[in-house]
Parts: sequence; structure tokens; C-alpha cells
Amino acid sequence: MLLLTMNCSYIAFLFVNRTHTVAAKAEVLVPAILGDLWGQEMNARNETVQSFAKGIDVLRSFGAGPLRRQTITDVALHASMTRAAARRFLYTLCERGWARTDGKYFELTPAVLEIGHAYLSGVNELETINDILQDLTRELGESASAAMLDGTDIIYVARSPSRQRIMSINLAVGLRLPAHATSLGQVLLAQLSHNELERFFAHSSLERKTPNTLVTREALKARLQQVRTQGYVVVSEELEIGLRSISTLIEGRSSRRLAINISAQAAHVSEREMVDNFLPFLRRAARQAHFAGNG
Repeated sequence: MLLLTMNCSYIAFLFVNRTHTVAAKAEVLVPAILGDLWGQEMNARNETVQSFAKGIDVLRSFGAGPLRRQTITDVALHASMTRAAARRFLYTLCERGWARTDGKYFELTPAVLEIGHAYLSGVNELETINDILQDLTRELGESASAAMLDGTDIIYVARSPSRQRIMSINLAVGLRLPAHATSLGQVLLAQLSHNELERFFAHSSLERKTPNTLVTREALKARLQQVRTQGYVVVSEELEIGLRSISTLIEGRSSRRLAINISAQAAHVSEREMVDNFLPFLRRAARQAHFAGNG
């Protein structure tokens, strides 16, 4: 089990770093890490993988100074497990190339850095996307954002605000908004498979935010088909009166799909102007972000 799960470097890194004490106590798992997009409560003891957690305990038992090189007895003591279990985990790490031994002492190798590589690459990518969004704001004078889908909501992961306020709430990284009422959400929903979309409808209330909000399956499905056909969407005052935005997908991502948009005051920018004047810049930004994620 350890060999199977440790290949999931992105999951392992988030598991250790975002939940802090989970690796040490192995009591709960964060639903987002496991891809539980629908926010359902989980039975922690049924969902945890004890051998995976103990393997992480072994990795975390190593450190600076005297903890850099340890015997099987040392690791068993620091990781709170039997010598037999510690021995199996240590030799598994050696087999994977993540540890080495002289027959008595064990120490980690630089290969353990693979665990965090995928996540660190993602962080660097988001920094690049943020720079791209800032370029859009400088060129167009409007707010630009990037978001990913999480259940029935979108979560902002990067943002470049304009000088003028466009919404009554403060948009910031980490903010959640209902996917069905936003341009970012509709672009991301359009990428879902049939089964994924059905799960979305099963969990979403399709709450009406304004008189323009799409609140039926039929209306939203028709919009999503339009998005798939044209590759972008303009949403006018469906989330909040006075707000208009245009969004497109960052292509070429098999996981952690991202969309970017440009938002403006509806009174100042028409739908036609969004398509004619903003869409070329938005598509260029999406291409730049795609290359950043695959470079």
C-alpha cells in the first residue's frame, strides 16, 4: 500500500503540509485532497489509510542533527511503531530510492523532494498566472481573475483587481462563489463529463442571485453547450446587478482545471464590446497560462 500511495506525490505533499497534524495522528483526511468535490461528510476512520499515515510518520521522524541518520530502533521510537513495522517501511523507502542504509543506520536521500515537486510547480504556475492577470488589468483597466471548480462553487486562486470596485463584496483569493451564476463557473462546468455534471446538479440548489440567474437545469445546460461550441462565455448580471464578465478555459489541463475572466461594470462595457475588445486579450492570456503550466 505504501508503494502504491507514495507515487501520488501531489496528494502526499498536500496531505502532509495542508493538514499539519493529520500525518502524525491519521484521524481525518481533507475531502478536497481525495477529490470529494461534493463536500459530503466522511467517516474518517473508514476513509483513512493507516499504512500510508505510518509511512509518513517514518519520513517525518527524520530531521537535522542526530535525526539525520537513525537505526531501526530510533525510527520505531520516534514514529511510535514496532521495530518490525519500522524495518519494513525503511526497507521499502530504500527500495524506492528515498532512503539508504549502511546496514545499521538509515538516512533519507534527495529523492524525497519528489513528494513536493508537483505542488511547488503548481505554486509557481499560479504566480505566473497572477502576473498574466496583472498584465490584463494594465492593458484593459479592468479586473481579471482565475478560479477552479470545487463542488458547486468556484474558488478564486489568482486575482488582479482594477481601481474601480465592481461588486458589493470584496473579491479575493480564496473566495467561493456559486459556479452556476459566474462566467468562471460556467466555463468550468462546461468541461465536466455527463456524470460529473449530473452530480453537480444533484448537489447544487441553483440559487437565484438576480433576475438574470439561470436557475433551471435546462437553461444552464443550454448555456454550457454554447460555451463548448464557442469556447468562451459572457455572463451579464447573473451573479450581481451591474456586473458583466467574460471567461475562457486555460486549455491543456487534465486536472485542476482553471478558467480566467475579465470583469467590468455592465453600464460601461456591453456584451458586444466584451467579445470584440476583451476576448482577444483573454485568449492570449489563456495561451500564456497554458504554456506556463506545461513549460
